[in-house]
Amino acid sequence: MSVVTPEVLQEERRAKRFTLISVALNLFFIAIAGTWLARSYFAPPAVVTVTIDRSAGARIERIAQTLPPADAAIMRAAYRDNAAVLDASRAEVDRAVADIKQSFRAEPYNIDTTRKAMADARINHSRFIELLHEEIASAAAKMSLAGRAKLAEYSSARVTIKPDR
Repeated sequence: MSVVTPEVLQEERRAKRFTLISVALNLFFIAIAGTWLARSYFAPPAVVTVTIDRSAGARIERIAQTLPPADAAIMRAAYRDNAAVLDASRAEVDRAVADIKQSFRAEPYNIDTTRKAMADARINHSRFIELLHEEIASAAAKMSLAGRAKLAEYSSARVTIKPDR
């Protein structure tokens, strides 16, 4: 008959505890790995594509949203007074960009056609920006000091875009 000493019982308890802790730790790591795989499989892509409306009306509206209400109304009214001219100018920019894209697709490719299309796009874009700036300046002449201060702080580079999530 074998005699069980307290040291042997103590060793068996340690082995059982170690096994239990080891199994629990392994299950924990398996759960982490499974969660990581599931999140990478089911999660939407990390890159969010946001299309910004670059029309004159949308640009004026983004500026007007940062202004006090009375000054925003002045900005919107200035746009409404010349909307046809500004929208036509923006349409010319869009047409020029389409010409650039078409010149890239042409077969055989002609670099001179692309250069001419790019030069036309630059001219049209400069004309559009000049008209837009003129409308903003004429609206600013009618605004309050607080509205002009807000207008001075505005930067299109700081527009916050909230993705749909």
